[in-house]
Amino acid sequence: MGRQAGVAMHITSLPGEHGVGDIADCARNFVDQLVELELGVWQMLPTGPTAYGDSPYQPLSAFAGNPMFIGLNPLVRAGLLDAADAAAMRDLPRDYVDYGRLIPAKQALLDKAAERFISHTGHGLGADYDDFQHRYGERWLDDYAIFRLLKSMHDQRAWPEWDQAYVHREPAALEKLRSDYRLDIEKIKVTQFLFEHQWQQLRAYAEDNGICLFGDMPIYIALDSSDAWAHPQRLLIDRDGQPSHVAGVPPDYFSEDGQLWGNPLYDWDYHRETGYRWWIERIQHAANQTPLVRIDHFRGFEAYWSVPHGAKTARDGQWIKGPGDSLFVAMREAMGTLPIVAEDLGVITPAVDELRENHHLPGMVVLQFEVGNDDFDIASVNENSVCYTGTHDNDTTLGWFHSNGDDTRSPEEIAQNQAGALKHTGGSAETLAHDMIRLAFSSKAALAVAPMQDYLGLGSEARLNVPGTTLNNWRWRMQAEQMRPDVTESIRSLVREGGRCKKINGRIK
Repeated sequence: MGRQAGVAMHITSLPGEHGVGDIADCARNFVDQLVELELGVWQMLPTGPTAYGDSPYQPLSAFAGNPMFIGLNPLVRAGLLDAADAAAMRDLPRDYVDYGRLIPAKQALLDKAAERFISHTGHGLGADYDDFQHRYGERWLDDYAIFRLLKSMHDQRAWPEWDQAYVHREPAALEKLRSDYRLDIEKIKVTQFLFEHQWQQLRAYAEDNGICLFGDMPIYIALDSSDAWAHPQRLLIDRDGQPSHVAGVPPDYFSEDGQLWGNPLYDWDYHRETGYRWWIERIQHAANQTPLVRIDHFRGFEAYWSVPHGAKTARDGQWIKGPGDSLFVAMREAMGTLPIVAEDLGVITPAVDELRENHHLPGMVVLQFEVGNDDFDIASVNENSVCYTGTHDNDTTLGWFHSNGDDTRSPEEIAQNQAGALKHTGGSAETLAHDMIRLAFSSKAALAVAPMQDYLGLGSEARLNVPGTTLNNWRWRMQAEQMRPDVTESIRSLVREGGRCKKINGRIK
């Protein structure tokens, strides 16, 4: 790809008129904007269907798409919705995502569109839908559709709390369900097809415009997911869905008690015995969505933090050896070059570095974590890496620099970070967001990325997520008017100054 500059921007944060960003008109408009800004890579968070807390890192499926990201305007153009249906969604806020209002309102419209899709053939997508079912039905789609139906029948409770016949997937109970709720199951499948159809149109549009989509994959799956329900043998859980140990990380930068994620841990012996088939399918599916994918918490493949189920914090966990090289050897034998960036942040040991380097996977450098260190040198950033100002888990660069009442750092650490940021950027407190972007762009890293909030010079009010909390996250949305002409020109200047202008058809744009 050459030296590239990118932006981190989740789908939810895209500007638009229907309460949340979408993968249709909103995303295509953003691709057009990236072309104008001369940014070549668009990194986004996981796009799976979310549940409690709205976190993209706790999806209800490792393969399905989030229905909330389906664009309504294409459904109107296809005759699957009336214009008045989409217009009613304009009453939702534009500056943040109101999930409580968004989800029921949009789901009702998607159900209506799916019913019209099933009952009419004028949309011309019947053959594509049949192919979609053929490719994904047995792999994940059939189980996912039944899982979502059963969640709605059990007031959205987690599957270990369902009626025992469904918890244990008794064949007679599931067969009766398929017969009695055939239309409801079909609507869920159609909705997934509409997501996939719009997604592949977005990917093609991005490629035509020289934009590389960069996805994100959580290392763990949620206990409350169709994958865990349909295939509990892949995880360290009993037949009732109860784990003995769960995932997390020890005390770190974000939390003095560590982070207790609660995800079930993998039965790595099972995966090894099956040739890591499920993992290969998962990576192949991700690569079909985006040409590049970041795997969150890469260090968990070398060793993972195992916490007894029921513990109040992650302090009492222990490191357990992961699958190591054998997993990535199996992936490479199946796929060749792996389209993976390793999120190698946190407690990184020489063994973790060795695992990543053995398979030539780029790692990550986050300047907010580095500039306060006395021995940091931007010249030491490796070419085979992605250099960030901050990530979705950090405060914005301005918010981080000025600090606020929620900061987990000590006053001494804040002062050290501030001094280091000014020293390494040679900038000022007023211009620090762009100064840090300039520093990232000056590195040897093949790809340098900044969150859109940093390009816009926003403070803590625009923070997307605070790790360890479940309220008021994943809500920030960009406003179209924030991309003023002077901001556009400033971003282009940063890209050009850093020698990271994207190439289209072999020519510098």
